[in-house]
Amino acid sequence: MSAAAEETSPHPCDTGVLFGHSDAEQALLESYRGGRVPHAWLIGGERGIGKATLAYRMARFVLAHPDPSIPAVQKAKSLEVAPDHPVARRISGQAHSDLLVLVRVINEKTGKLFTEIRVEDVRRTVSFFGSTAGEGGWRVAIIDPVEELNAAGENALLKILEEPPPRSLLFLVGHAPGRVLPTIRSRCRTLLLRPLTVEDVAQAAAAASRRDVAGKDIGEAAKAAEGSVGRALMFLEGDALEFRQQVMDLLERLPALDPRALHALGDEIAGTQTETLAAFMDIVNGWLGNRLSDGRQDTARLARIGEVWASINSAAQEAEAYNLDRKPLVFSMFGKLAEAART
Repeated sequence: MSAAAEETSPHPCDTGVLFGHSDAEQALLESYRGGRVPHAWLIGGERGIGKATLAYRMARFVLAHPDPSIPAVQKAKSLEVAPDHPVARRISGQAHSDLLVLVRVINEKTGKLFTEIRVEDVRRTVSFFGSTAGEGGWRVAIIDPVEELNAAGENALLKILEEPPPRSLLFLVGHAPGRVLPTIRSRCRTLLLRPLTVEDVAQAAAAASRRDVAGKDIGEAAKAAEGSVGRALMFLEGDALEFRQQVMDLLERLPALDPRALHALGDEIAGTQTETLAAFMDIVNGWLGNRLSDGRQDTARLARIGEVWASINSAAQEAEAYNLDRKPLVFSMFGKLAEAART
């Protein structure tokens, strides 16, 4: 999601409504009130479809109802917790002592986000889960997204997964769960979320947007969002829909390349802020995701697309971290995308 979209939409920790994932929500609820909830969950799916929202929703419910045997849990029809509940208020304020959230943080030297979730942050889970819950219930951690762990971070996480403390829950949010280490996946219950319908996206975007938006605009953004509320919110900002069409036109011509159009795109991205590069990468990743899910399950082909995905996302992170020239990045990426289109 772009920075502009983030400013006009609530953070997942503030989002009280979940659209389109009732089956996944019921799976979490039934597991919890059955008294044998897995200690670790890998919640996977495309960006912007509600994975982190679902993780926070479960965290609120468990921390608000630490005893799964009570009538309030046994009779619950959803994981909803009233927004004025003390637990909901503390989580919204990111001030609940029994919830640990691991994300990329700001590098104080550069003023920009680190390109990875640091291993020292992952190691905080050891002391966090090793101490007694502040309110006598559960300890819950959310890692968002798990793909941003480096190798040292993955190894540190494995130590927690191998010997989970009692009354602990760990939610790994994964945009590409297939790329998560098998040793991590095997220790988690996997919950895959499907892209939302156009109707669900429109409703969720209307509820999430903090500004007045015309119904027609929401409808157009929802259709272009390919099941992602995050994309829909991004498309509602400025000329984002026109920018998407510009990129999609180039992607649809692949493996043919149009140097003049690539120069124009490179100039546009080069002269803008970080959020435009993020929007560009979101569109490209969506295109690659469609190629992975088009029904052709050739192993070599899928591996090649996965390699391209990893390569271009790593290049984009480096460009952001070190403020590299965007135009060569665009040409390099489209060269690799052309190779993917030939597979």
